[in-house]
Amino acid sequence: MLRLFPAALAIAATTAIASPALAQDQGFTVSLGYFGPTGADGRVNGDVLNADRCIDVTFACEPLFFDVGDFGGFIINGEYVFGLGKFFEASGGVGFYQRTVPSVYSNLTYPDGGEIRQDLKLRTVPITGIVRFVPTGRHAAIQPYLGIGIAAINWHYSETGDFVDPSDNTIFPARYVDSGTEVAPLYLGGVRAPMGGGFLVGGEIRYQHADAPLSSDFLGPRLDLGGWSYLGTMTWRF
Repeated sequence: MLRLFPAALAIAATTAIASPALAQDQGFTVSLGYFGPTGADGRVNGDVLNADRCIDVTFACEPLFFDVGDFGGFIINGEYVFGLGKFFEASGGVGFYQRTVPSVYSNLTYPDGGEIRQDLKLRTVPITGIVRFVPTGRHAAIQPYLGIGIAAINWHYSETGDFVDPSDNTIFPARYVDSGTEVAPLYLGGVRAPMGGGFLVGGEIRYQHADAPLSSDFLGPRLDLGGWSYLGTMTWRF
């Protein structure tokens, strides 16, 4: 995977410095859809969500009750796009995703029988540089495409609520927080069609592969940021 980064960096540089004079046209794309995180069986070793559920851990653990799929949710992206000849285009963009997942201890409760609750929250803001190849041409009636790029994913993860000390079963309130930025390869494919007046609509699928280190406050040392995005796209060319 590391061998992809020189090419990805070249893509980012092209996106950043390519002159609009080289472009046949330019435009703005808004994409809306669903982000689905990598499933439990495909997540990085040491992933915190698996650790919270006592999956793939080597220490005594009381599992939280939630599902990794609960972190699937709404994502939005905006991109400035410019043409690079008949068959290629480049774009720079930014996106936003945020999801809060409630959890409880699977096997433990308060002395009165009430649930011991937590909120697990993940927010990501990916800044992307992408090059797309459109084999039918950028002005055809139907425009399938493939793309590759990089995403600088600014992330913020927190666990807030009441927790249990496994050494003596003491219940205590706490908030654990970490954040950072990770660079990830980005792969995508889609199709779009002109609707007239410089307006195009379509659909796109993206895959990102990344994980981030977490502080020792968390049960797992890594946070898997990978997953698939399923998007509807709207482009305005000018």
